[in-house]
Amino acid sequence: MALQETYRRWIDDVWNGPSDADLLAEKARRIVTANFQGHWPGHDVHGPAELAAAIAETKEMFDSIEFSIEVGPFVDGDHVAGRWVGVGTRDGRTTRFVGNDILRATGDRFAEYWVATVQL
Repeated sequence: MALQETYRRWIDDVWNGPSDADLLAEKARRIVTANFQGHWPGHDVHGPAELAAAIAETKEMFDSIEFSIEVGPFVDGDHVAGRWVGVGTRDGRTTRFVGNDILRATGDRFAEYWVATVQL
């Protein structure tokens, strides 16, 4: 599978996937390696289960949330970069934020992740 498609699945199947951490972990296991490392400002996650828990925690902050790819994905060797927009709603208020992803792949799965996010 091309890494561009893996990135689309990263957004569609994982970030826009189910809110339940166990179901998210199942989807994440198809996209990330067992020794996956995710780097957020201020904390890291290790493995598909911790990734799923971090995403589920993000989803819990909103009544609804959806991510869409704005730019990319761009592939250079084993690295993928993309820019996304997130729109979340809580208590009738909408919040928009953007992020830039850089992921390193091993084969057709992501092994490492860096993100920078800002609220608009």
